[in-house]
Amino acid sequence: MNKREYQVVFRTLAKLKLDELESISVLYLNYYDGSSREKVLADLESKSEILLLFSDNSIVGFTTYQIYNAVFEDKPIKIIYSGDTVVHHDHWGQQKLGFAWIKRVGQLYKEFRGTPFYWFLIVKGHRTYRYLPAFANSFYPHWEIDRSDLKGLLSCLAREKFQDLYNEKTGIIHYCNSQGHLKSDYATPTSREKEHKAVKFFLEKNPGYREGDELACLCEIKEENFKPLTKRLIHGI
Repeated sequence: MNKREYQVVFRTLAKLKLDELESISVLYLNYYDGSSREKVLADLESKSEILLLFSDNSIVGFTTYQIYNAVFEDKPIKIIYSGDTVVHHDHWGQQKLGFAWIKRVGQLYKEFRGTPFYWFLIVKGHRTYRYLPAFANSFYPHWEIDRSDLKGLLSCLAREKFQDLYNEKTGIIHYCNSQGHLKSDYATPTSREKEHKAVKFFLEKNPGYREGDELACLCEIKEENFKPLTKRLIHGI
């Protein structure tokens, strides 16, 4: 069992220190090929906030996201769009980063109450896809629950961000040259992971993930869609 002490810090990107920017880019490039320090920092500039995970005063994980307004079928909606999430492998299994992210989503959910709110996520690894079933009861695409009612909105959001790189038929964002893909040591699921329904489904839906293909996903953020743990974290019960 992981007994380490962790701290989580939310920052706007403008408040990141130079040494923190360096730590973030080094951490990312330890796990992903097809990228560079310049690409990592450029991607950060498009995000609203970053959640940093510290252990012994060192950054050992982070997740970025953009919060923005959109309009779909003439109605205003709110979007939280997830960027990169990386945790050093020595710290896999800790829950602090994920729990803090859920609590932040809960704050936004309460703030946006009355306006439809969605989590837009592009996935290039099986571990990231598993965040979805941990957070919500249903989402699109799902291996056994039909949420095709979300497909139109997902396609709209993905086309807006990725234009012709997005294939509406497959749900895949494909780059001519990878913009970042997991290094081979971390890309292959373990035998145990391969037995998980979510992992099997991700591998079937995104066979080109090793080359940097990303699967577009959408989750409706609302009370009745929260898993029990998500509800507890959001409402502090």
